[in-house]
Amino acid sequence: GGSPSPASWVILLDEPTTGLDSMTANQIVVLLAELARRNRIVIVTIHQPRSELFRVFSRIAIMSRGELVFCGQPEEMVDFFSQCGYECPEYCNPFDIYVDFTSVDTRSSEREAATFSRMHEITSSYQRSAIYQSMLGKIEQSLQREEKPAIPFKSKESPSGAAKLEVLLRRTARNLSRDRMGVLMRLSQNLIYGLFVAFFVMHLDNDVAKGAVQDRIGIIYQSVGASPYTGMLNAVALFPALRAISDQESQDGLYSKWQMFLAYIFHILPFSILSVFIFTSFLYWTVGMHPETLRFLCFTAVVLVPHIIGELLTVVLLGVVQDPNMVNTGVALLNIAGILVGSGFLRSTQQMPVVFQWLSYLTFQKYSCELLIVTEFHGLDFTCNSSKPLPGACLVTHGSQIIDEGYPGALSRYTLDFVLLYAFLPALLLLGMISFKIRDKLVRH
Repeated sequence: GGSPSPASWVILLDEPTTGLDSMTANQIVVLLAELARRNRIVIVTIHQPRSELFRVFSRIAIMSRGELVFCGQPEEMVDFFSQCGYECPEYCNPFDIYVDFTSVDTRSSEREAATFSRMHEITSSYQRSAIYQSMLGKIEQSLQREEKPAIPFKSKESPSGAAKLEVLLRRTARNLSRDRMGVLMRLSQNLIYGLFVAFFVMHLDNDVAKGAVQDRIGIIYQSVGASPYTGMLNAVALFPALRAISDQESQDGLYSKWQMFLAYIFHILPFSILSVFIFTSFLYWTVGMHPETLRFLCFTAVVLVPHIIGELLTVVLLGVVQDPNMVNTGVALLNIAGILVGSGFLRSTQQMPVVFQWLSYLTFQKYSCELLIVTEFHGLDFTCNSSKPLPGACLVTHGSQIIDEGYPGALSRYTLDFVLLYAFLPALLLLGMISFKIRDKLVRH
């Protein structure tokens, strides 16, 4: 229904109520009728609708064997069939009765001949009726109109990539906003982890003998090592369902799979930033790390990257690996390998075999840990007041000694490390687009 105008949309729906219970089907048809009243053209094919919906449609067309048997308003339909001698019995659904009268029964040749003849009889009656003449008159009128309404399609071209991405982004964000528990978990999961660490450390001391260096390195290790896992768990829990939708919709030619990948990544960014900011705000000041706002912001900016990489890398691998559990294991192992080779905490980088030293440059953990070590230890002075100090502990009096011994030259590489760390994000985005282009080929064949 609905009157056409240059601004209207045309919505074609093929059996939108199939497989739904009658209540939901009813709600959908009423919603579509509401759209039709708002200057839209809504065309629906429907099977077995409820009798209450009979008056919801502004026009009903019945087709049989490719012929238009009837087309008119619901009230006209009842009168027309009654005049043809096919009354609708009381308490019966007019839809069901009239579709029965006009259907051709192919179970036997006798039945087929009889029902085909009845269908033809009704079609002939319709073509002689005033309803049909009125419809032809309206068509003639609209054809003679000088200023015909424009066909309500902007162009024959498919929308641009940016337009598709915007729609996907809007849809993904809207779906997430409806999942309140999901939003709450995204924002609080890092904080919950921060509570564990803060409860365990309680307060950082400046006394080397009381573990001033060890505790700080432990917090840095946990911040870099654990934040990718929360991102990974998000992706494994939420992305496979979206991947299944994109597989179906991209096969229907609506968009490319990599556009769904980008929409997912862009919509998680604000949540990731907020989640990490909540985590670092709590942890940094509660345990008493280097109390400078600029250092705190640098700490947050560094911890943010491993968290995003954890989710990004998982989604990239979900493009080419079907089983989320395999991806889960793969990302966990890569993260463990990265922290062993890149962090320099388990074994000093200089002491490692040369091949591992070279490999460490490919890990984001190397840059994250170097940055956090400099952020925390540069300009920090230690005391050593214990009566029974740890052997050699009191040799460390300045944080810069930790930097020089474990990460020589890290201070001069501070900006470069930041650039290299953030370079992982566009590199993984590009890798993800390639991964989903490969998926296009895999799923199609």
